[in-house]
Amino acid sequence: MSEPASALAAVLPAAARTGRNQPQASPSIWGLAWRRFCRHKAGLVALVVITVEILVALAAPLLIPRELAIDPSPLNILQRPSPEHWLGTDEVGRDIFARLIYASRISLSIGFLAAAVAIVVGTSVGALAGYFGGWFDNFMMRVTDAMLSIPALFFLIVLSVTLGPSVRTMIVVIGLLSWMELARIIRANVLSLKRREFIEAAQTMGARGARIIARHILPNTLAPIVVAATLGVGNALLTEASVSYLGLGVQPPQPSWGNMLYNAQSYFFNAPWITLYPGTMILITVLCINFIGDGLRDALDPRMKDR
Repeated sequence: MSEPASALAAVLPAAARTGRNQPQASPSIWGLAWRRFCRHKAGLVALVVITVEILVALAAPLLIPRELAIDPSPLNILQRPSPEHWLGTDEVGRDIFARLIYASRISLSIGFLAAAVAIVVGTSVGALAGYFGGWFDNFMMRVTDAMLSIPALFFLIVLSVTLGPSVRTMIVVIGLLSWMELARIIRANVLSLKRREFIEAAQTMGARGARIIARHILPNTLAPIVVAATLGVGNALLTEASVSYLGLGVQPPQPSWGNMLYNAQSYFFNAPWITLYPGTMILITVLCINFIGDGLRDALDPRMKDR
């Protein structure tokens, strides 16, 4: 064997052994959670669908003129689906496809922002009540029990009539009526976490309660917060659709999926496509959000084994 060949033969096994023995970097917690989420096929497909909905809603002014969704067209009343109007027209001649796209901007905004309000309030109440305990815990839990005893839909209708129906009112009211279950979950997690050694060590080192909650407790309760956020979006969408269907939600000419159903209820038999499409959008969106929440629950559960 020549010198170059023998040198190559000596180097290759060493390099192979070095590659085999070299420790591999372990995936981060978010990488591991994403890998677990990708195994949940329904959740992954649902995430793609919701992402497409959000992108289409954001790009609506670039895709279709707003006038088609807002301005009446007396010459096109109750037109069936056609190449000119893909999903037909409604009772005043507005294009249903355009209205669905612009309605998604309002309905999804109400869903996500109302869920954000509920997450902020529920997380704050649950974390503070669980950490400080005592009379403050008892007081906040009695307030939570009182809020749970109020029929949310009835209270929402009353506030909508009192404050006036608008998108801002819907976001605030739905958010303030949806935080109670999350507050209970967060409180239970905080009660178990605050007796752990790392929390006691932080207290011994002089860390204040706000810093301990923000730096040590809330990061360890992230899983229920994320899952509750996704499910809260679906609940907010259904609540908005219910109130708008009663005529007390988003007011015309602004379209939402709920008030599209409300306006179409008189034409259910002679023009069923008016009710079919907004109802289908509500069904698909809420179903996808629930699938995403189910996938996130499995992905963020520390008891799940990575196979």
